[in-house]
Amino acid sequence: MAVRIIVPARVRTFDAHGEVRAGPDRLAGEEPLEIRLNGQQFTVTMRTPGDDFELVTGLLLSEAVITEVSHIVKMDYRSGVDQDGHRTYNVVDVRLAPAAPGPRADAQRQVFTSSSCGVCGTPSLDGVVKSSAYPVAHPRPLVTAARLVSLPDELREHQRVFSATGGVHAAALFPVGRDEPLVVREDVGRHNAVDKVIGWAVQRGLLPLHEAVLQVSARASFELVSKAAMAGIPVLSAVSAPSALAVTHGRERGVTVVGFNRKGRCNVYTHPERITGEGTEE
Repeated sequence: MAVRIIVPARVRTFDAHGEVRAGPDRLAGEEPLEIRLNGQQFTVTMRTPGDDFELVTGLLLSEAVITEVSHIVKMDYRSGVDQDGHRTYNVVDVRLAPAAPGPRADAQRQVFTSSSCGVCGTPSLDGVVKSSAYPVAHPRPLVTAARLVSLPDELREHQRVFSATGGVHAAALFPVGRDEPLVVREDVGRHNAVDKVIGWAVQRGLLPLHEAVLQVSARASFELVSKAAMAGIPVLSAVSAPSALAVTHGRERGVTVVGFNRKGRCNVYTHPERITGEGTEE
């Protein structure tokens, strides 16, 4: 799997005067992943191979198909084979438990989902906003400003694939009161990276994540706020800008939306009550 995460390539480098050099390079892997529910196609997404079961688990939670790990009876790659009968590891079939909420009748994704899109293919606007089994707790002091603005640099220290390729996003869960992240995941898709960290938490029975900050290396979009809300995550921090809809959604769902978190400063757009001044985290 490792060779599919970081793929070797040859590159020729040019500047204004012509070719500077030719040599090896490393690229982030990107391949399709088809997700099937009880044998039926649910969606296809582009992702960086690796941690696929976490990705699928997080996506199913975000789509309200499951609310806990017991709703997944089994996941396997057996359905994906090439013309020679070799397993491709690009199809994951999920067997859902009878108690699982399952997909809505009109909720199946009808189009190919790119690595930059988390809600593409949702058939209707009603299917975009979903009820969470883990509502975000009432705003209260949760994390100090000093701790909050330190998270992007701490995340960067764990971005091994980015260091090798410069071509992936990252997401991490930072628990309140602890120095190290619970989990860090990277992917060509920012929503995939978030699904992977949330899926990791679902598989370990850690939801709701009421005592964690979700730090991402990208912008704060509507879809990322929605994923945080579905997992009960109270704070979403991004190094780049939030969208207007992300801010509106964060205000409505009780998520503290933080943007432009870099170089020791950040903007807090919703529920600033969770951010405190100097002192220790509660």
